Amino acid sequence: MDTPFLAITGLKKSFEIKSVLRGIDLALERGERMALMGANGAGKTTLLRILACLTAPSSGSVCIDGWEIVRDAQQVRRLVGFVAHQPYLYDELTALENLLFFGKMYTVKDVRERAELLLRKVGLEKRVKERVGVLSRGQVQRLSLARALLHAPSLLLLDEPDTGLDEEGHQLIEDVLAEHSAQGGTVLFTTHQLERALKLGDSLVMLGKGRVVFQAKTVGLELNRMRQEYQEVLR
Repeated sequence: MDTPFLAITGLKKSFEIKSVLRGIDLALERGERMALMGANGAGKTTLLRILACLTAPSSGSVCIDGWEIVRDAQQVRRLVGFVAHQPYLYDELTALENLLFFGKMYTVKDVRERAELLLRKVGLEKRVKERVGVLSRGQVQRLSLARALLHAPSLLLLDEPDTGLDEEGHQLIEDVLAEHSAQGGTVLFTTHQLERALKLGDSLVMLGKGRVVFQAKTVGLELNRMRQEYQEVLR
């Protein structure tokens, strides 16, 4: 059997005496889109931060395209694009300057051309010279998405990517995810909206108190039954 693109085995994370992840086992195939749901504090954001090499696991293993995230962190970071609650942008720089800065960090070829293309893709072509500090929440979220895509990552990690976006922005997320997976890219995204999870995900995982409590392919899942399942998880 082929090795999954993303393999998570026995993953645990504790902060001092508080256990956040209590033994996560997950696997994503190349090109798969997985929706991750759960109550606040269930461990969703911590899991994404570990995959993005921003937080070290307490135990367990994670391999992304054959690279182990602790031992091979430098290689893993080049494979991952992350849209987090924190935008990881510089307020005093313009939208374009931010992308040029991060593009140089990742040694992106033809970085200005790539940055301008992505700014058009996310609908910020009229905001390229505006400093991030004056942009709206939705515009910052669009720029964060462009930053995450800048180095053409294989794995997109999106922590509630719809935050601050209008309906046009929601469609943008759908289009980006569809294009990314069509090109063989893999996606793991968190959401509190069950309808979005079923629409955008090939598979659905629910976390409860740091453990996987539900996992299934989204094909054939019935919305009302999933609502009941999710309410049980939220208790």
